[in-house]
Amino acid sequence: MNCIVTAGPAYEPLDDVRRLTNFSTGRLGTTLANYLAARGHSVILLLGEQATYVGERRAQRVESFSTTADLRSKLKTLAGKRVDAIFHAAAVSDFSFGRIFAPDPVNKLVEIKSAKKISTRQGKLLAELLPTPKIIAELRGWFPRTKIVGWKFEADGKRLEAVEAARRQIAECSTDLCVVNGPAYGEGFGLVGRKGDPAHLGNPPLLFDVLEKFAR
Repeated sequence: MNCIVTAGPAYEPLDDVRRLTNFSTGRLGTTLANYLAARGHSVILLLGEQATYVGERRAQRVESFSTTADLRSKLKTLAGKRVDAIFHAAAVSDFSFGRIFAPDPVNKLVEIKSAKKISTRQGKLLAELLPTPKIIAELRGWFPRTKIVGWKFEADGKRLEAVEAARRQIAECSTDLCVVNGPAYGEGFGLVGRKGDPAHLGNPPLLFDVLEKFAR
């Protein structure tokens, strides 16, 4: 089986030295890639440059990505190859920077057109945040016959609400399964499909075993 696993955080630059990112470590996706490789599958791991997990990487091919656009480009490039399953566990940035404003000498906000490093002497900044494109919404178009598993990390709400968010992702993005976790879901993982009740899996090895069997 030929698999792609995405893992770790994307980032979006404010200037050439500062960036917006998230707390994803890349551990879950990397250990899933290890699990699949150990069972004889061919695995491409696309791992965020800012991933902090330093465990072993057993995937036959490991490529790093930086921004959301970079990860999107790498996935799209792989669309011409035979891919049996995609496990999209990367924590893609929800926002990128738009226009940046700083006060001028008379305290009027003026847009900063470009800067390799925005000086702290500018004082208070006003940054416009723009939603990034949802890569998962494009995967089905690139990989029409591939089994696609998405991820949904939900911080707010209750378990039922987290499961419903996973169902919406499946319906809107034409994916096959969605793994849901985070504070809203609670301990463990929920594996949500297009039909039926979600399966609860208490730890990563149980989750990985079910995912591997599904993708065969």
